[in-house]
Amino acid sequence: MKEIILNNGVKMPVLGYGVFLVDPKECERCVTDAIDTGYRMIDTAQAYYNEEGVGEAIKKSGIKREEFFLVTKIWITNSGEEKAEKSIEESLKKLKTDYVDLLLIHQPFGDYYGTYRAMEKAYREGKTRAIGISNFFADRYVDLCNFVEIKPMINQMETHIFQQQRQLREYMKKYDTKLMSWSPMARGENNIFENELLKNIGAKYNKTTAQIALRFLIQEDIVIIPKSTHKERMEENFNIFDFELSDEDMNLLKGLDKKESLFVNHYDPKFVENIINY
Repeated sequence: MKEIILNNGVKMPVLGYGVFLVDPKECERCVTDAIDTGYRMIDTAQAYYNEEGVGEAIKKSGIKREEFFLVTKIWITNSGEEKAEKSIEESLKKLKTDYVDLLLIHQPFGDYYGTYRAMEKAYREGKTRAIGISNFFADRYVDLCNFVEIKPMINQMETHIFQQQRQLREYMKKYDTKLMSWSPMARGENNIFENELLKNIGAKYNKTTAQIALRFLIQEDIVIIPKSTHKERMEENFNIFDFELSDEDMNLLKGLDKKESLFVNHYDPKFVENIINY
């Protein structure tokens, strides 16, 4: 598995399995299938309500804990130093582990500075090997980087062929933070699986449109966590390391960037109210 190196020297797989919207009752089965396929990075969150299923699957796999890269996120209702610290302990219990490999703030709302201080403490205590953020756009990202002791190692953002986050990535280079993609296949929006350019390039490499979309992100040095509840799709998403897109094809794919979200607007007050009350 190809890896990237975070700003603290920790090695992180570029491909993992995400469990967003995976039914808690199905999560253990899905993660077990992902592990059998070869995935070793699993991305979950407090707000997904399926940390227990992830923990069970990893425990029952018989594979050493250190071979996994486990990611979870702190939700808004647990923001603030005291609440966040308590929630980290609860997540560790649910995940049946003494540490996670990456701990993120899920949304840039609430007392996220207090949350970040709790994560810095957890990092120093060995309860997480790396810390970072999620859904922090350039303004809040730059602000945070200038007022914390430990620079975030990851920023997890909506990133796919239609939203390539190029402006944000320029600022992230400055502070040495890696980009991690959620919804790397755009949740099927914009008719991505029937996109003519993706199909034509896929035919050239004998790969599917999904594989081309994922390979593009990996070659852009972006970590991806595609989600599927079907093992055959998990295998398809995993099978992207036996080819490389040419510079010409990469440039063509860069032209698909629409530079805007397909799903949410973190600057919309109504969205903010809804997500805070989630």
